[in-house]
Amino acid sequence: MTHKTKGIVLRSIRYGETSLVVTVFTALFGIQVYLVNGARSAKKTGNKSAMFQPGALLELDVYHQEQKSMQRIKECNWMYLYENNLSQVIKNGIVLYMMELLYKTLKQPEEHGDLFDFCEDALVQLDKANSSIAANFALFFTLQLTHFFGFKIHHDPRVSYDSAELYIDFYEGKFVTEQPLHHHYIEGNLAIQTAELLKVMHPDELNQVKLNHQTRKELLLKYQEYYRLHIPDFGQMKTLQVLHELLS
Repeated sequence: MTHKTKGIVLRSIRYGETSLVVTVFTALFGIQVYLVNGARSAKKTGNKSAMFQPGALLELDVYHQEQKSMQRIKECNWMYLYENNLSQVIKNGIVLYMMELLYKTLKQPEEHGDLFDFCEDALVQLDKANSSIAANFALFFTLQLTHFFGFKIHHDPRVSYDSAELYIDFYEGKFVTEQPLHHHYIEGNLAIQTAELLKVMHPDELNQVKLNHQTRKELLLKYQEYYRLHIPDFGQMKTLQVLHELLS
């Protein structure tokens, strides 16, 4: 039996001479692994490997059996054709970062409808974004993603967070005015800028957040620390250093 579902490609690994093992975040089944035979063969309907680049938004017709760890794809088509995300170096670097972050946070193959809709919209918005919005997009996505996994930083938009004596306690996931007794926190300007980023409800508002390269770098590094505290076996982000260089 086959099922129709939308999917976001998280990563793709070569398998054999012409096949791929593709990890996809699907709207229907959550994170799934698919074996795609002949995806890199020019003898069939053409080389389809481009369709399985990280970040690709696809319409899928898939075989699904709960007891199997690897599924198969019957048919696939583009759900959305990017203008920039797969071709522009900076935006593609942001996409690769977003997909690695998703891959590290999605642990179980279960439906996450709201999360899927958010990720789909985020990728489309990034494709349309101007350079000032794109520069802050990784920060926005990183903070927003925490809402779906139960460890968002609690922030009241009605409160002004502009004091130099301001901290974000990473264990508690909230703003505090006294320095935590442990080392997992951010303070001062980084805490103030995080408060500004948490006010952003739509990517279009990101051009109002004025950050330099060094601040973006420090924030992204700190946010990875925050994820490591709350996601078991999170490890290190391989795409982070590349993203730093692209946004410099």
